[in-house]
Amino acid sequence: MYYNYVSMSIAKQAAKKILIDAGAERVGDDAAEALADYMNKIAYAMAKKAVALARHAKRKTIKRRDVELAR
Repeated sequence: MYYNYVSMSIAKQAAKKILIDAGAERVGDDAAEALADYMNKIAYAMAKKAVALARHAKRKTIKRRDVELAR
């Protein structure tokens, strides 16, 4: 699936911290970048679904329930 996201919202450093918190002793930049890229793709897909749900409900505001339903 192609994701057309403009910029990285989840930084490589944040992905590195997640990997370290999960038990990694050392994390390579390429691993952190791969995880950040994957998380950004997932987040973008969820955001698109949440926006569609809000629009379907004729709302401009994205609510928590939209994001939860987008999972």
